[in-house]
Amino acid sequence: MKNPARNTTRKNLVQAGILASAVLLAGSATAQQKISDDVVKIGVLTDMSGAYSDFTGTGAVTAAKMAVEDFSKNGMVLGKKIEVVYSDHQNKPDIGASRARQWFDQEQVDVIVELVTTNVALAVMDVAEQKKKIVLISGAASLPITNERCNANTVHWVYDSYGLASGTAKAIVQSGKKNWYFIATDYAAGVAMTNSASQVVVANGGKVVGVTKHPFPASDFSSFLLTAQASKADVIALANGGQDTILAIKQAAEYGISKTQSIVPIVLFINDVHAMGLKVAQGLTLTESFYWNRDEKSRAWSRRFFEKSKKMPSMAQAGVYSSVLNYLHAVANTGTDDMATVMKYLKSTPIDDGLFKGSIRADGKFAHEMLLLEVKKPSESTEPWDYYHVRKVIPTADAALPLSESKCKLVQL
Repeated sequence: MKNPARNTTRKNLVQAGILASAVLLAGSATAQQKISDDVVKIGVLTDMSGAYSDFTGTGAVTAAKMAVEDFSKNGMVLGKKIEVVYSDHQNKPDIGASRARQWFDQEQVDVIVELVTTNVALAVMDVAEQKKKIVLISGAASLPITNERCNANTVHWVYDSYGLASGTAKAIVQSGKKNWYFIATDYAAGVAMTNSASQVVVANGGKVVGVTKHPFPASDFSSFLLTAQASKADVIALANGGQDTILAIKQAAEYGISKTQSIVPIVLFINDVHAMGLKVAQGLTLTESFYWNRDEKSRAWSRRFFEKSKKMPSMAQAGVYSSVLNYLHAVANTGTDDMATVMKYLKSTPIDDGLFKGSIRADGKFAHEMLLLEVKKPSESTEPWDYYHVRKVIPTADAALPLSESKCKLVQL
């Protein structure tokens, strides 16, 4: 004989299951409806052919696509397609801003990533603020991005001039090399790096004896180096990047300047070391936020990147991967690609993706550890791209400008 109570219970459970499924489906449909234009589109805007293309360029596009693959094997989020597009801003702010405007207005791009070259990054940030879109910066160095020029749409993901100076400049001054001469690129990043490093030098008992600016890009550093040599400074600091930094270091070695004065790059990428070779680069002190050979997680990801790019990733390229991956998680977990909602999630959720670990502050700075590195001698390298000694891990608290000193309008103390 059938048990009416048991049948009633079974019927109620079935109905509850149907109701729960309906709620989940409805929720999924609601989430899907919140994806604008039925696609999540990521734009990689970078230097594809100029002075910075080796440590950004096509490798940045590869990193973005790897992030999409690792997030979703079918290239979907919330049932909608993820698309990666890319373009060359040629290190020109007007081209960068024009491309950003076209992407936002006509091609429904939701987020722009990478943005090496400070002047380009600042220009694109302004467009994104007007259009209520998101910018995640990996390649540009300037502190004003999250300081006096900050906005609610931007995250500075990898490094800035404060973090670089708090590592390299502090270590060099504390080693006893007090008098500094700067050779700086004549645009915003050069100014920011010079200012940040100068403040660290003076704060630690050093002195800035001179600054010379050079055009970007430069074809010859002879006159700048000879002027710096004549200053008798302990340190000739290079506040530039990419091919400019490589050329300056090579010429300093050719003239024998690096035998009597320390050449100190404020920013240097592993690709730059690879281009120079260890014979020229050995002994250089630098600060980075990522090194492929640091631990098992960084090695595993970097070797996958190498299979695709035939070179190890720079910190900027690693930053593109991290920023895209975490952006997609934010979209998935909030159920929308709405700018304000995604940014709120990013700024309230700790990040630990195997490459970077930290949190995004109110000013848009992704605060995380930095690494003080020394370039190995050729005899110390055990395999290709094994270029660095990790001399110190710089704590997060020391690697980012204290919020108490911030000029960002978003910071409320």
